[in-house]
Amino acid sequence: MAGDITETGSLYSPFMGLIYIFNLIVGTGALTMPRAFGAAGWLVSLVLIILLGFFSFMTTTFVVETMSVANARLRWKTREKQNEVHKATFEEKLHAAFTNSHKKDDAHTEDVIEEEEENQSEEERRALLAPVNDPKRRRVDLYDITERVEMGQMASMFFNKVGWYLFYLCIVIYLYGDLAIYAAAVPKSLRDITCPVNITCNIKPSKQINLTNSSPCWGTTVNRQNAYRVYLAAFSLLLGPFVFFNVQKTKYLQLLTSLMRWVAFTIMIILAMTRITHGKGEGHPVMASVTSVPNLFGVCVYSFMCQHSLPSLVTPIKNKRHLSLLVFFDFLVILVFYLVLSFTGIFCFKNMDIKDIYTLNFMDKCDPITSAQEISYFLGLFPVFTLSTNFPIIAITLRNNLKTLFHRDGYTYPWIIDRIFFPLLTIVPPIAVAFGTDDLEFLVGVTGSYAGAGIQYLVPAFLVYSARKEQRILFGPGSINKHTSPFRHSFWVYFVWVWGTLSIIFVTVNHILTKS
Repeated sequence: MAGDITETGSLYSPFMGLIYIFNLIVGTGALTMPRAFGAAGWLVSLVLIILLGFFSFMTTTFVVETMSVANARLRWKTREKQNEVHKATFEEKLHAAFTNSHKKDDAHTEDVIEEEEENQSEEERRALLAPVNDPKRRRVDLYDITERVEMGQMASMFFNKVGWYLFYLCIVIYLYGDLAIYAAAVPKSLRDITCPVNITCNIKPSKQINLTNSSPCWGTTVNRQNAYRVYLAAFSLLLGPFVFFNVQKTKYLQLLTSLMRWVAFTIMIILAMTRITHGKGEGHPVMASVTSVPNLFGVCVYSFMCQHSLPSLVTPIKNKRHLSLLVFFDFLVILVFYLVLSFTGIFCFKNMDIKDIYTLNFMDKCDPITSAQEISYFLGLFPVFTLSTNFPIIAITLRNNLKTLFHRDGYTYPWIIDRIFFPLLTIVPPIAVAFGTDDLEFLVGVTGSYAGAGIQYLVPAFLVYSARKEQRILFGPGSINKHTSPFRHSFWVYFVWVWGTLSIIFVTVNHILTKS
């Protein structure tokens, strides 16, 4: 996300667009949601996730509207340049006509002027006089989203220098948190799968003892914390070098990870529902626990994150006529999916037993939820495969954003800065954070509560506010944007500003009070 206008790529149907948005949103955050639900209480979680899902949908429509205004601005600038070129060409021909006027009469000169004026206005008249249902008219609609304008480019268009810096700072912090979450989730999953637990199953001590980082893993010499760090070191050495190069996610790799995600979540829901319907559910969640709300807020914000990647997903959609309605349907499906996954989890497992990586709950050897060990290991290794494929892509995105953040006009980075310093600046901080803590619930909560809230709430609201202002200046107050958000009233923009700011303040105060 370096902020440039990139190629749209292959077009696809609205249905495929909904699938891509679903796959983007439903990811790591969903694995931490059941534990957050169990800690905050089922009623509080229900209300908060519906509220946050609604706000996320609203700001998604803000980003789509800003994309349409950005396309209109680019199209308008292009027309201006074309007019300037045409005007220069016309003046050259006119000058040549007057130069040769001693050989030709004045009538010929007038013919040249009339011909050029007709050519200059022919394209504009065709666009203005064509019927609304004319395909040619649709092709020249100012607000058609045909160019993929990333959020960094939109920030350059509509923000001043301070706003531009704050935007990139927010993006960079969020991506750092994202990498730290991935760097902790993969080694933690591997450790919990491979570390044996010496227990006697007939008395179910796994329900009584509490495994800690100091508990033995491989014999008496290597404890669980050291095993986690060994896996983290291997993870860093294997995937870290990719940040020094340019790697793009292939289509087939994306399809494979998407298929694994669907299969894994579907299996977890079916297994949990089967245990509950057979009367073996052990979960008795509380109705509300206010102290856990800030962490639930961060998890939910993180789990609905998609705004930063919308341009690459929305632009290739062929028919965008009912785009807001399609996005609303997608968010509704995701909301129901999150509720089913989380509620089956909190009623299937005891609150104290729900892992911060939900897939690990399906690997209990003493009280297995399924007799098929292959399914248990597949679910346990699911985060390892999917997160490992995404880690290099996110790292390269962060590296490019860091370069953009520190770039100065007319300055070229030296080779050692460009190829060594920025990759190290990208990979070292999140790995260091992962070495310091493996608490995924905390990492997701902090990332979502601060940088996530900025990207999901504040940035889209400021973008659409500035885009609407420029739209009125360039095209007049009567210009109609077919991609205008359903929340077109200024009240909603102000409300999102207040909501995002108060949410960050509330989370911060609660963290301070909790620690004190």
